Amino acid sequence: MTAQITGDVANPALARLGVQRVEWAAREMPVVRQIRERFGRERPLVGVKVAACLHVTSETANLMLALRDGGAEVRLTASNPLSTQDEVAAALAVEYGIPTYAIKGESTETYYRHLEVAVEHRPQITMDDGADLVALLHKSRRDLLGGVVGGTEETTTGVIRLKALAQQGQLAYPIIAVNEANTKHFFDNRYGTGQSTLDGIIRATNILLAGKTLVVCGYGWCGRGVASRARGMGAQVVVTEVDPLRAIEATMDGFRVMPIAEAAPLGDIFVTVTGDINVIDVPAFESMKSGAVLANSGHFDAEINLKALAAMSESQRELRPFVDEYTLPDRRRIVVLAQGRLVNLGAAEGHPASVMDMSFANQALCLEYIVREHTRLERQVYDVPRDIDDEIARLKLESMGVRIDTLTDEQRAYLSSWELGTA
Repeated sequence: MTAQITGDVANPALARLGVQRVEWAAREMPVVRQIRERFGRERPLVGVKVAACLHVTSETANLMLALRDGGAEVRLTASNPLSTQDEVAAALAVEYGIPTYAIKGESTETYYRHLEVAVEHRPQITMDDGADLVALLHKSRRDLLGGVVGGTEETTTGVIRLKALAQQGQLAYPIIAVNEANTKHFFDNRYGTGQSTLDGIIRATNILLAGKTLVVCGYGWCGRGVASRARGMGAQVVVTEVDPLRAIEATMDGFRVMPIAEAAPLGDIFVTVTGDINVIDVPAFESMKSGAVLANSGHFDAEINLKALAAMSESQRELRPFVDEYTLPDRRRIVVLAQGRLVNLGAAEGHPASVMDMSFANQALCLEYIVREHTRLERQVYDVPRDIDDEIARLKLESMGVRIDTLTDEQRAYLSSWELGTA
């Protein structure tokens, strides 16, 4: 422990409270705990400089401690101006000695200044949640790219950006798409986003979901989670999509599927989870009922066109924390939660620790993999190695007291042969 502040946080006096929150989250993160214990024994990351741009939460803190115990020199910054838990940032900077640059509600200018501080660390590995750190290195700090050997990315939005960079032949180092791990998107995106998004909406508004029409824009893994949880709480769920296969799936799952133009006048609550821009735009605003509530659970605040909404509004006011009301010329009112940023982290605490346990286990083990294997990796976006995914699932099942079968030698032989057929 250290009494010195290493970083830029809102209130260092919150550090002890932050420690309590970090320790509470650790109870629900048995896989990360086991990895941390092994890292502490084996020290596979000694001397490795890591710049991490992640949501600064109690779960993230447990990941940072695992990396620190493994020998890594970590510098952490926020990946979203609203997602930082100030007490956790204080605990990391004051009690745990991990340089942390994150303040809840920080300005865009401060956000990017913190990113600059992170890359001044001259990292060998980046850990990103949305690819802002990678973008900074590729745009304005190319002088530091030569020292970077690899990175990880945890969000759908970030993976989209990185694959575009790779397709243009401009990605300067290999990156593992942690978001694509089965133990990440099956659970984090579906169960984590499903629960925490509704948690954020309810905490911000205290409205009853039962009986409301809730429109989910996007039916990827996050959209599936939001839709199923909302239906479970009594909402009538409508799904909008651009992908025909996902639209069929949503239809077969029992949801009404229609274009946003048709859904706009029906919805009481709208949730965007697409990773794209201006999913809810002027035509939708023009036909929404008064009092409609808009929330975003995609990574960036780009899915709801707030600039257009502000331009077409006569006034704007804050009704309560994280709840802004826009009044249109015809006196209709549209409510936006968490400034259009991630509602689950802006207005609530993000995913439950037990879900982030698997996501952050992927981060830790993929970082170890990069340290070990980076010399043979090309400059492209990689999926998480299958053996890492399987090991995390095994450890999670073990922690839950769940046992499964194993293949017999006869079954393995059968699965690897082609000769056997109809007897």
